[in-house]
Amino acid sequence: MPRFRTRRRQLVVGTDLQAMLAFILDGKTAALSREHPEPAQPDPARGFVRVRTRSAGICNTDLELVRGYMGFNGVLGHEFVGEALDGRFSGKRVVGGINFGCGSCVSCNSGMARHCPTRTVLGILGADGVLAEQFLIPERNLLVVPDDVSDATAVFTEPVAAACEILDQLPVDFPRGPALVLGDGKLGPLIAQVLAANDFSVLLVGRHTDTLSWIRDSGVAIADTIPATASYDLVVEATGSPEGLTAAIAATRPRGALVLKTTVAGAHEVDLAPIVINEITVIGSRCGRFAPALDLLASGRVNVTPLVAAEYSLDAIEDGFAHAMTRGVRKVLVRND
Repeated sequence: MPRFRTRRRQLVVGTDLQAMLAFILDGKTAALSREHPEPAQPDPARGFVRVRTRSAGICNTDLELVRGYMGFNGVLGHEFVGEALDGRFSGKRVVGGINFGCGSCVSCNSGMARHCPTRTVLGILGADGVLAEQFLIPERNLLVVPDDVSDATAVFTEPVAAACEILDQLPVDFPRGPALVLGDGKLGPLIAQVLAANDFSVLLVGRHTDTLSWIRDSGVAIADTIPATASYDLVVEATGSPEGLTAAIAATRPRGALVLKTTVAGAHEVDLAPIVINEITVIGSRCGRFAPALDLLASGRVNVTPLVAAEYSLDAIEDGFAHAMTRGVRKVLVRND
């Protein structure tokens, strides 16, 4: 179990920057610092702006980072809604893409900065994240939040965008038939609703479905186990476990599509022979476009309110992080008052 501690008070030496609260991962120790320097005034030529965090979500990826995934060191967090402090969006509520591309490579020029070979990633790879009072982000990554979308809803834009990415990766003529989503934790219920909103017949299977009766209103069926003889055109694995992956392979029909949607610290040992025998198409799926996600949230076609387990203030984030690590807990939000 990762250790949590509050760092001793430190001076911000050699700078006139003000200190701020920030939740920092140093190796495998996550700690609330009360003396982390605020971001410096950004250089407009570099395209970065400062954003004040309003609300942030604790994602399963954050938990895996603390367990050693990616070897990250720095301020954690990548799910946010905030207020832009600089640039053309100054004073507006914003959400934003988490990948910081170089802006000039083939991937960036084709609108795929999330696959830029030299990218950094907000709170995950080489860039401080949002579990702090302020952070830096490229202005081109930002999207203004409509006035009628609350902070508690907008903060889900990033994981809903990740769910929407599945639709972008499937062939245009992929049949809108039976779909299975394995995993009813932080991401699975969002994926299930996104697929249902796009005409799939969705079954969500997990271990804590007793708290998900409300999701039937979004057109999603729920179950504790996969039907014994079922076979699905589309299976999305969102458990992050070897057992879940084995079950997902078995439930995918011959020449169906299997989408892998979770990232974990550690290795899987899984028999891959059925993938070859049944000619299953395996799709790795990560980040997605924010505009479709924000549209789904604004329209109410994806309901996120019942997924919020608790909300903590930033100065109590250690308690919030421990809560998020509890088995069966879905989304824990962190509020910057």
